[in-house]
Amino acid sequence: MQKKISVLDVMIDAVTMSEAVSILEQYMSEPKAHLIATANAEMVMMAQQDKELAEVLRAADLIVPDGAGVVWAARYNGLHMPERVAGYDLVQQFLAAGAKKDYRFFLLGGAPGVAEKAKAAAEFRYPGVQIVGTQNGFFTKDNEKELLDRVNASGANVLLAALGIPRQEKWLYKNMRELNISLAIGVGGTFDVMAGTVKRAPLWMQQANLEWLFRLVRQPQRALRMLALPHFVIKVMAQKTLDKSKLGIL
Repeated sequence: MQKKISVLDVMIDAVTMSEAVSILEQYMSEPKAHLIATANAEMVMMAQQDKELAEVLRAADLIVPDGAGVVWAARYNGLHMPERVAGYDLVQQFLAAGAKKDYRFFLLGGAPGVAEKAKAAAEFRYPGVQIVGTQNGFFTKDNEKELLDRVNASGANVLLAALGIPRQEKWLYKNMRELNISLAIGVGGTFDVMAGTVKRAPLWMQQANLEWLFRLVRQPQRALRMLALPHFVIKVMAQKTLDKSKLGIL
C-alpha cells in the first residue's frame, strides 16, 4: 500500500509518476471502480470549506500531488513527497500505456468541440489508443441519465472528466455506482491543453514551479483563484507552528 501524507487534512499519495501509472494499471485489473483525484493547493483549500469535497477526497483511491504547492507543504513538514505528479502528464502517460492494452477511454468535459479535438490529438500522438466516446461539459441533471447510459454503452473502462474542480470530483463520486468502468479521473484543464486551446507553461517554468505565474499572465481572470496559493502557504505554516506548540517544542 502506497504511503499517504496529510496536507491540511487531505491525504495525498507520496508517489512518483511511474508509480502512479503502475497503480492505475493495477486498478484496471480489479473488479471495482476506482476514483482518482489530482490535488493542487487550490483543491486542498477548497476542501477546508467544502465538506462534500472533503468527503469525496477521503473516499478517493488515489490522490496524486498535482501541484508544486502540495509537494512543498509535505516537505516543509519534513515528510518525503518524491515529486510532483502533474495531472496532465499522468493522463498522457496513461493514454500511451492504454494504446498498448485494452483500455477504452471516454472524454467528458470542456467547451463544445474541445473533447473531440483532444480525442484527435490523442489518436495522433498515441497510435492504437481507443477513445470510444466524447461529451462536452454542458449537460444538466435532466440529461444526466442519458449521459451515463452513453458512457456505459460505449464500452469505456476509463472515464476522464474535465469538469473543473470541485464539480468533476463530486460528479464522479456521485455516479461511480452507475458506471461500468474501472477508473474515473478528474483531469481539470487537460483537454484544453491537448486540444491546443490553452497553452501549457514552458518546461523550464514547470521545473521552476512557476506554472502558476504563466497561467496568471495568460489568463488574468484567474487572479482571484490564485489567491488560494498565499492563503495555502500561510495555513500550512500556521498548522506546523500549532502542531509544534501542542508538542511543547515552542
